[in-house]
Amino acid sequence: MKQYLPVLLLVLSNIFMTFAWYGHLKYKMSPLWIVILVSWGIAFFEYCLQVPANRIGSNYFTTAQLKVIQEIITLVIFSIFSLLYLKEEFRWNYAVGFFFIILAAVFIFKKW
Repeated sequence: MKQYLPVLLLVLSNIFMTFAWYGHLKYKMSPLWIVILVSWGIAFFEYCLQVPANRIGSNYFTTAQLKVIQEIITLVIFSIFSLLYLKEEFRWNYAVGFFFIILAAVFIFKKW
């Protein structure tokens, strides 16, 4: 059960990260310096979750596995975010690209 804690922390950190990196795109009229400060403020909480996720996760996963887990979580969170928050469409080529990243995870986690 403890090996799921880093995954949960990575999910939460990626939610913060996505808002820090892309949330301001709905507020293009806001001054850039304000956007940067707000993004840094949000990113602080992302780091407060990601650093423990990687520290704890290194007890259960290799760093390569942690990175792949993070990338897959990032793609899922970003896809949901771009659809619901930014109201962007999800194109077929995005799905193909994401499939290949998930295929990479198979190779990273498979015991050869």
